Amino acid sequence: MVTTTMVAPIFWGTTYLVTTQFLPPDRPLLAATLRALPAGLLIVLITRRLPRGAWWWKSLVLGTLNIGVFFALLFLAAYRLPGGVAATMGAVQPLLVTVLAARILGDRVTGLRVAAGIAGVFGVALLVLQATARLDLLGVLAALGGAAVMAVGTVLAKRWGQPAHPLVSTSWQLLAGGLVLVPVLLVVEGLPTEPLTPGNVAGYAYLAVLGTALSYTLWFRGIQNLPVASVAFLGLLSPVVAVACGWALLQQPLSFGQVVGATIVLAAVAATNAVSPGRPPRPARRAGVRRR
Repeated sequence: MVTTTMVAPIFWGTTYLVTTQFLPPDRPLLAATLRALPAGLLIVLITRRLPRGAWWWKSLVLGTLNIGVFFALLFLAAYRLPGGVAATMGAVQPLLVTVLAARILGDRVTGLRVAAGIAGVFGVALLVLQATARLDLLGVLAALGGAAVMAVGTVLAKRWGQPAHPLVSTSWQLLAGGLVLVPVLLVVEGLPTEPLTPGNVAGYAYLAVLGTALSYTLWFRGIQNLPVASVAFLGLLSPVVAVACGWALLQQPLSFGQVVGATIVLAAVAATNAVSPGRPPRPARRAGVRRR
């Protein structure tokens, strides 16, 4: 289960590369909307399943937090900040999830998770933060806000559980989040005035299918079957993948400090997702508290 959940942050780690190399500049809300809405619509059309009862408003809440607001802030930060600064701000999410899980789910805050969370932020900073990186206040606030809303959405997703197959419940969130983004897109950015290039279309398609539909299905399934704080630490793999992509595909240099940072991040992820021999994690039978 940990291995399949890791697929999500691995794909997310390619988001910055795709955004900067394939998407049109200065269109964060367009990128967020086209990443979420088509994916949600496609899955709903295939599965032909809609929410029932309380899951109409729960899907709206989760979709707004995990998709709508998070995507908008994510792309805003990506456009206004160097990838290193945005990634370092976002690395606080595991610590936020750890605290929220203790307050909302009753999980225990362990010294290991706190230490791993601090080490994760430090490791990501070594990995991606450059001395020449500029600080844009709006971009920093967007990055921190994105980490916060995703942390809340992650913990609520764990608490409420999944009333249907992960692919189905994920599609509800994607659809809700995409619909929330549409009016914001129209008011703030407006529709594109120039036709999209084949590269733009390919970039949006990649983010929608692999970076969103597949990745979020695996991510939310992992949230239901693993300790939620441990799953949050898997998100630290994204900046590691982002740096690896820059090195392998864009010929960006890799320093010794970055190698040390990547090692620290991987150690933090491994420490918080280690399973004692003979005691594999069991899927939660109901939404609610899951102690470890």
